[in-house]
Amino acid sequence: MKYSTFGKSGYKVSSLGFGAMNLPSVPLEQAREALNYALDHGINYIDTAAAYRNSEEIIGECISHRRQDYFLATKTGARDYATAKAEIERSLVRMKTDHVDLLQIHYVNNVTEYKKAMEVGGAYEAALEAQREGKVRFIGISGHRPDLLVKWIAKEQFSQILFHLNLAQPFALDELIPKAAEMNLMRVAMKPLSGGFIQPVDRAIRYPYSQDVHVTISGMVSVKEVQENLDAQRKEVGQEERHELEQLALELGEHDCRRCNYCSCPLEIPIPDVMIASKFREKFGLLPKGDGFFQRHQEKITSCADHDPCKVVPLCEAKCPYQLPMSSVVQKAASFY
Repeated sequence: MKYSTFGKSGYKVSSLGFGAMNLPSVPLEQAREALNYALDHGINYIDTAAAYRNSEEIIGECISHRRQDYFLATKTGARDYATAKAEIERSLVRMKTDHVDLLQIHYVNNVTEYKKAMEVGGAYEAALEAQREGKVRFIGISGHRPDLLVKWIAKEQFSQILFHLNLAQPFALDELIPKAAEMNLMRVAMKPLSGGFIQPVDRAIRYPYSQDVHVTISGMVSVKEVQENLDAQRKEVGQEERHELEQLALELGEHDCRRCNYCSCPLEIPIPDVMIASKFREKFGLLPKGDGFFQRHQEKITSCADHDPCKVVPLCEAKCPYQLPMSSVVQKAASFY
């Protein structure tokens, strides 16, 4: 396992972090085994959030007795002071700890939400209060818009930044990671498999591992998955391999979707998943989770072309800040059926 100094925290953090979002989907004993195996094999960064069902409770139940062994990060999705304060207190109870190492203002994707969280009476005020009380060590922010995140971190109110970085979403490399590195922020990459779509797994993990980030969070639910992720980081990424991965990311990122979720489909098609999977599906195929996604949403996806309100101007495209051709990509996806 590779370790590096985690920004200004001084903590020596493992290059692979344990993403606990999906633990509620497996039996408790399986989750316990995976978490403890990860700690036993050098992973010392645990990521969760108040919104991840009972993920925090699972962490409290399974590894709170080993609290000194890991850097604990959670998130509040609240934008106001009172709700954020309540979520922070509840997170501490759930995880059976008196403090979290990192609290992130979660899933901030537009200016309106950022202003709400940061204004007087906002969630950031609750985070600062918890920090003064010793319940939170560091405050960070997470989001899906690297172009906005780079502006927000420049205000010097955060110690950490959490962003997408995978072979299908390389966009944080343009400005966000260089700016965060310049500021010596804790840099954490998420979704290396883009939520279970990207394969092969080893190449997917090695791509963010090759970049200027401290931790790559991978959502793992079993000892086998932990082993697979650890194996992908056994050796350093050489210059030639890094160049190959970066060229592949340029190709697979041509869909240009940041998963900001501004698009809202009247048929409830999860458009970002279709967009981001589009290039990978053509070149490599999908992991079982990705195949399952397209099976579950077949009826919605195949209905896109016939939805009358969208025939002149697709409703989703009018909302996209990047003016992406979402309708045509969804309709192309329908042809796979």
